[in-house]
Amino acid sequence: MSVPRFWRRIHSLYRLEGVKCANCGKLYFPQRNRCIECNSYENEVFIFSGNGKIITYSWVYTPPKGFKGSIPYCLAIVELEEGPRLTTQIVAAEKKKVKIGMPVEFSFRKISAEGEEGVITYGFKFRPKGYPNNK
Repeated sequence: MSVPRFWRRIHSLYRLEGVKCANCGKLYFPQRNRCIECNSYENEVFIFSGNGKIITYSWVYTPPKGFKGSIPYCLAIVELEEGPRLTTQIVAAEKKKVKIGMPVEFSFRKISAEGEEGVITYGFKFRPKGYPNNK
């Protein structure tokens, strides 16, 4: 991702910032310029609660480059309580306890690092609802 594009998206990556169509009220995450329901270009910033549930999931054992140190990991489609769905990693969850319909919540986590002294990228993942912050 280019540096300008990254900085334009920084709020949506760090606090689940999306948009709400000012005409029909449809919510979008990630942000988009045009509403696909009413074709309006008028929208306003909307901050999602960060609460949702797992719609479907899979455990990844053959990861893409840069993620070998974290296998196996759970990748899921989460439906936010406001409606939009997103693909995200589920963290702090035991394999046998992850279930469809399981309540989850936003968790700010490290995504990647470039070498030992390189840039560290943070962003969102989700964890089981009520998981202690200190673990």
